Amino acid sequence: MRILLFALLTLSALACKKSRSADAPVIITDPVEQPAKVVVFADQSTNRVLMVDIDTKKQIFEWLPGPATNVVAGDAGWFGNISDAKPVLNNQYILATASVGGVALIRIADKKTVFYGKGGTGNVHSAELLPDGNIVFSASTGGYVGIFKVDTAHFSAPVTAYSSTNLADAHSLVWDKKRQVLWAAGGSVLRAYEYNFDKNNPKLTLKKEITLPATGAHDLFPVYDKDALWLSTSKQVWSVDLQTEQFASASSIARVKSVSSGPSSFPVILMQSIDTDQKWWNDHIIDLSGKTIYQQSGLKAYKARWMLPNTFSY
Repeated sequence: MRILLFALLTLSALACKKSRSADAPVIITDPVEQPAKVVVFADQSTNRVLMVDIDTKKQIFEWLPGPATNVVAGDAGWFGNISDAKPVLNNQYILATASVGGVALIRIADKKTVFYGKGGTGNVHSAELLPDGNIVFSASTGGYVGIFKVDTAHFSAPVTAYSSTNLADAHSLVWDKKRQVLWAAGGSVLRAYEYNFDKNNPKLTLKKEITLPATGAHDLFPVYDKDALWLSTSKQVWSVDLQTEQFASASSIARVKSVSSGPSSFPVILMQSIDTDQKWWNDHIIDLSGKTIYQQSGLKAYKARWMLPNTFSY
């Protein structure tokens, strides 16, 4: 079944006329409704996907791998050390990955896993939806980018990757619908891959490679409402202007596992690991200046994303 990718979420305002005269101006009486500040976490404390409204501090969603969420009991171990969780398909689904190898497409409405597979044992760090519904993923210690053939209408686990391409220290993936390429970051390079759009025989072909201004590429994610990407490396956070292919330093904060932005009222949020010795998670998110935006005792979040539509990719 071909997954339909819905791109835009429309926000509307109500207007009325103040009846002083026939030519009275239209006056906006209600402001444009702002989306709630909800963050989705890849939480390694219990290997779950967690959503929290950071204003109210309320937990509003939790996904744990197992029979209740359509993951065969014996496969739940694939989701050890969950490594990413990002909203896709107009915020109706979450695409999650785990270092042990699991990749899952989760329907938010009923917490059901509509597809999952194991992307090998190469430390899976990120995944992305391709326009035809197939799922591509990156594996860092394995040094490869793999593709799953996805059929949610006839899904039956287990599923293994169909094809792969080499990328040393492969960490992150973003589909660029404008350029029709897959951006992939690993080590000291940013690559653009072309996709053959053959759902049953998927393949990626390298189109270009850009040398990064620093080593240790980790996160790659669209800058909200701009033709640009966030990039984190070992010691810094960058923005990448895709028109000019120029890099600009955004923060000198090191060990950043994820970067996410939103409208002007949303701070840019970073998930910074505690250290580099097994404590690669944290219990709080910060902004670009290092200020704590949200903290939760017991949280071991590896990545954090605003729950906002990704119009750059879908």
